[in-house]
Amino acid sequence: MISEDKIRSALGNVLETTEFSGLGEVEHGKVRDSYKQDGRRIIIVTDRISCFDCIMGTVPYKGQVLNQMAAFWFDNTRDIVDNHVIDVPDPNAMIVKECEQLPIEFVVRGYITGVTKTSAWYNYDKGVRNFCGNPMPEGLVKDQKLDAPILTPTTKHEKHDRPISRDEAIAEGLIDGDTFDAAAEICFKLYARGVEHAAKQGLIFVDTKYEIGRYNGELVVTDEIHTPDSSRYWFSDTYEELFAARQEQRKLDKEYVRQWLAKQGFLGDGPLPPLSEEVRIEAARRYINAYELIAGQEFVVSDEPVLQRIEKALEGK
Repeated sequence: MISEDKIRSALGNVLETTEFSGLGEVEHGKVRDSYKQDGRRIIIVTDRISCFDCIMGTVPYKGQVLNQMAAFWFDNTRDIVDNHVIDVPDPNAMIVKECEQLPIEFVVRGYITGVTKTSAWYNYDKGVRNFCGNPMPEGLVKDQKLDAPILTPTTKHEKHDRPISRDEAIAEGLIDGDTFDAAAEICFKLYARGVEHAAKQGLIFVDTKYEIGRYNGELVVTDEIHTPDSSRYWFSDTYEELFAARQEQRKLDKEYVRQWLAKQGFLGDGPLPPLSEEVRIEAARRYINAYELIAGQEFVVSDEPVLQRIEKALEGK
């Protein structure tokens, strides 16, 4: 595990944004910068952190964790569904096939939890008893395991993502029923694989979101998969004790930052509270720990300026 001093020294060596020339037309997302080429994209995962659909700042090594974690999971789920990866030329970069993206995100949940306005617990606590087409029984408690995983899609390309059911997505013309059902089947299989692997590592795979696209007419998984940004992980050895005591679970994901922001009174609207150095360091520590625990590999970093390193790796790409 990288020391706190090492992380602190990296606070100034973060990848906030990129503007490479000669790589293609650039698009800046919340976390990823992508360069569109003929039939493919170069995706660069920055150290930006997005919470409540807002970019809150940067976390050292975060982009490297996300990219390497996604690469690990893409490689370990190819038997379930193909993905968009062509090459991983740098710890922060991935070359992928250009796919036609489905216009909704597919969120699979095995537990009821969360603080965002699209989370299951936030809505349940507000009195919602049918969440994205899933009837919810009375008496559920925060962080409780559901009888079976549920699918709770959200919209994309809106200022704030919006929970949506299968029927609503079809009625709004976002997707047809056959495509939705085929994508849902893929997502449940991917989630089951995540649950199985996490359990071997002493973790609970709580929930996750998937981006699904089409390549040559076939559905493929894109963007990222099972990363600490797109997923929640809890430690399994203390789950029952903390749940019984109605205490917060030990987490390996960006929920730590979300909860810190919520304590500052920020849930996506109003002035953005700046992340303190200590929050950034602790978030980085959790991201790195997540990678090492889940992938089972040492997280190796370079002291070279990250932007310079990526530029070298992408020469001729």
